[in-house]
This record gives sequence, structure tokens and C-alpha cells, in this order.
Amino acid sequence: MIKKQGLAIICGIAALLFGASFDASAQGNPESGQQLSTKGDGSGAPCMACHGPNGEGNAAGAFPYIAGMNEQYLYRQLRAYQTGDRKNAVMSMNIDNFDDQQLQDIAAYYASLDKPASTASNANAELLEQGESLVNIGNWDEYIPPCSSCHGPNNQGVDENFPGIAGQHASYIKQQINGWKNGDRKTDKVQLMEAVAKRLNDEQIEAVSAYLASIPAAE
Repeated sequence: MIKKQGLAIICGIAALLFGASFDASAQGNPESGQQLSTKGDGSGAPCMACHGPNGEGNAAGAFPYIAGMNEQYLYRQLRAYQTGDRKNAVMSMNIDNFDDQQLQDIAAYYASLDKPASTASNANAELLEQGESLVNIGNWDEYIPPCSSCHGPNNQGVDENFPGIAGQHASYIKQQINGWKNGDRKTDKVQLMEAVAKRLNDEQIEAVSAYLASIPAAE
């Protein structure tokens, strides 16, 4: 119980820290964002080339679905790619010429779209069962909290602070957990995800990724 209460407090502090600097962010224009997403920044590929015509992503390329995600969360990730807080050569190259308002517009456009159906893979039942337990219950003996502790009921996300991860492509979830684990992703100011990821072994990462991909992206 003490561990669970501590994790809840940490998540609350993380939410305050993540949100504090962005409360006054400008709102984006979805119509402008749609145009920008189809033509790109002038030097790279358009968003839809990797994330699909409706923001549904691509499991084979580990490109996440971004349709229906929180606008400010999307904006912050785009900014992180520009500043280097998130490292991905493809993303950085394809958005480096967008100004701040254009990033807001793109975020607003994708936030306005409907989330896709679940992206379930053909994972075996045993792996999915292990993933379900970790995602919904956690493993407190190893101080691994359930994903929903921070990502909200049914892992649908909590405002701009914790993204919805239900129904996300397993390949992308696995990639990002390993990124946190290896210290390659630095957008978590309190290192909460980094700490949790480092406690997960490879099999647990596979299980969590497979199960999250199998559940509905939207309620």
C-alpha cells in the first residue's frame, strides 16, 4: 500500500511539472495543420508518409498512431524533436523547418481525428495474459506499477501529461520503453518512465507492448 501511495504522489507531482510550462500555450488551427501535414516542411516527407492518411501509424515501421491524442502532448513531442530532448533522425529532419505555430496547428489537426481501432498483433495468449497483469495490476514485488497508475483508466491518457497508450502499435511501445530504459529518451522531467522501464526485463516489455496493442484505443 505504501508503494502504491508513493507512486500516486509521484504521478501527481509529474503531472504538475509537465503541465506547468505549457498552460499558456497557444491553440492550434486544425485546418492549417491538415495542410501542413500533407505537404511537409519543405525539406522532408509529409506527416502522412509515415503516420498514415488518418494518423493511424504503421506497425511495421514502428510509427505510432497519433490520431486523437491530446493536442498539447503532441505539440510538446514535436518541440522535443526540434530541441533534441527526443532523438529520432527521421522526425527531426522532417519537422525542423516548422515554426512554433505550425507545430501547434499540426498537433491540433491530429488531435481532432478519431483514434484508430486496436492495433492488435498475433501475440500468443500466454504473453497477452502476462501483459494484462503488468498493465492492470503491476508487479509490486519488483516495484513495477500498473500502467494505468499514470496513464489513467483503461490507459486512455490523462490530459497532456500522460499520453493514451491503449491500442498503440506494439512495435512502437516496445521501442519507446527501451528508449526510456537505455536513457535515449529524456522528456520525462522526473524520470518516472525511465525508472519503471529499467525494472522491466525483455519478456515483460514484449508482454506489455502486446497487451496494450490488443485493447481498444478509444472507449
